Amino acid sequence: MSSITLIGTGNMARTIGTLAVAGGNTVEVMGRDQSKADDLAEALGGGATTGEWGAVPAGDIVITALLYDGVVPVVTEYGDALADKVIVDISNPFNATFDGLAHSEETSIAQEVARVAPAGAGVVKAFNTIFRNVLEKGRPDVFIAGDDAQAKADVAVFVESLGLRPLDVGGLRMAHWLEGMGVVTVGLAGNGVGHWDFALGADESTG
Repeated sequence: MSSITLIGTGNMARTIGTLAVAGGNTVEVMGRDQSKADDLAEALGGGATTGEWGAVPAGDIVITALLYDGVVPVVTEYGDALADKVIVDISNPFNATFDGLAHSEETSIAQEVARVAPAGAGVVKAFNTIFRNVLEKGRPDVFIAGDDAQAKADVAVFVESLGLRPLDVGGLRMAHWLEGMGVVTVGLAGNGVGHWDFALGADESTG
């Protein structure tokens, strides 16, 4: 199984942490508010621990469970503490009306993370196309993008430990389009599907 550090103490950290513990992974929680980190680790159980904010994470895979505008600053703040780690960005940079991306360029939060990440760190985009309620109770496909083949392989093993199917969509440039898929899921929830209990996935035809 994998060793995971969650940077963040919000709903997605709790959901991914719960699945990670159930999947037999080692979990560490880090948060600016140490009491919140302690509370989340206790709630997760399964031997989940807490680490000091800014220290070297115990996990080989570091999931930044943060709002999009906090991800790059936190990775910059951690700096060399993330050297040789796999950094997983799960954020969605929605604009104010949730019908577009907050950045207008063909980039992504994951690509911006890669620009500030320390040497040896691998950056992967994952989990951003899945609503939390679906991740809690469903078995959605998890799309992943990244330039580091080993980092993606490590994330894929972790995803499989959650009982989910990882699907590699290509290099880190594809993270921009995964963020666009996040916008599409919100559009579907408010229009064609009309609810939040669904996820985008790949339906393979063998006929």
